Amino acid sequence: MTTLGFADPGALDLCPQRVQRMRAILQGEVERRRVPGAVWLLARRGRIGVFDALGVQDPATGQPMARDAIFRLYSMTKPIVSVAAMMLMEQGRFLLCDPVERYLPEFAGQQVAVEHDGVVTLQPVQRPATVQDLLRHTAGLTYEFSGASAVQRMYRERRLDRRVAGRDNAKAIGLLAAVPLMFQPGSVGDYSRATDVLGRLIEVWSGQPLAEFLRREVFEPLQMPDTGFHVPPAQQARIAEPFPVDPDGAPLTPMLDVREPPALQSGGGGLVGTAMDYARFLQMLLQRGVLDGVRLLGPRTVDYMTCDHLGSIPANPSLLEPGEGFGLGFAVRTQPGVTPVPGSVGTYYWSGMGGTSFFVDPARDLFAVMMVQGINQRSYYRQLFRNLVYATLLD
Repeated sequence: MTTLGFADPGALDLCPQRVQRMRAILQGEVERRRVPGAVWLLARRGRIGVFDALGVQDPATGQPMARDAIFRLYSMTKPIVSVAAMMLMEQGRFLLCDPVERYLPEFAGQQVAVEHDGVVTLQPVQRPATVQDLLRHTAGLTYEFSGASAVQRMYRERRLDRRVAGRDNAKAIGLLAAVPLMFQPGSVGDYSRATDVLGRLIEVWSGQPLAEFLRREVFEPLQMPDTGFHVPPAQQARIAEPFPVDPDGAPLTPMLDVREPPALQSGGGGLVGTAMDYARFLQMLLQRGVLDGVRLLGPRTVDYMTCDHLGSIPANPSLLEPGEGFGLGFAVRTQPGVTPVPGSVGTYYWSGMGGTSFFVDPARDLFAVMMVQGINQRSYYRQLFRNLVYATLLD
């Protein structure tokens, strides 16, 4: 039996009336012009109970949102690239405890920037960052948009957030490696460009460009035809676009131009895709590595990826909510309460700065994904969506 067919919400213990209320709430957000449109999907027990599209796909033209609209995934790229890396681990290409510098020599001899009273001094690393550090964001790296430290200023000065002509993954990671670390590896969990480094490692381990490896080993086997690092000309009418001005008046960061193949194939934020493509990826995870007879990962590897890997390592708010840990590519709920959204212990999730989000709840045999396209609105809609989904559950 093929997974991800369709079923009535009630047959999956999703309250039909509450599903309609959820739709009305999201429609209200569209009508108040908080978001241009949205695509959202709820699945349980291997069946899709809700798959809906609201609003417009492109505010400039008024084109209605379609269920097959293509969205910039931004950081929802990270779980896919993390899975791809673990596939190579299962093939014996590396160990999680391997230092990154073993495969990327430019990371040898790294130093940590220590800032005190405006003065920056450099200290040698106490131990080199490992592949596991990259996967759980404890490699000492950061993001330029999450603060104003000396290291983050260096990221901005070197334009690490920009696509520059001719800058491929190897060149981009070389620039990143030349910047001092913000933390000692293994000491702090901080949301970072670590998955960009992981994407470059996949190229080294596999001998293929990241886009090619993902296409051959993940997207084609899982039947995800619309996921990649750009949208081909024949499909560009399906690209979802944001409002030209942020609804709250905040400065609006231009979204990635996804109409041409980029030289930089960002493992941390470069993919585009549809709700259905991502649903197939999530169903594979929920089934612990297999979908429609195609196995990408062993069941125990998925279990290992989706448990907490931080332990006693402190995490900055940029990475986690209270009551959560971080696995290998996902935030993971570790307590039934504390976190300001409902969910089961063991639920794992992530989101993208362009408005996309998902979560997987193995205890409820449930996953949900919502695609919105609009910078600056990630946190509110991620939490609203989670609240509304759990309100529909009847068991």
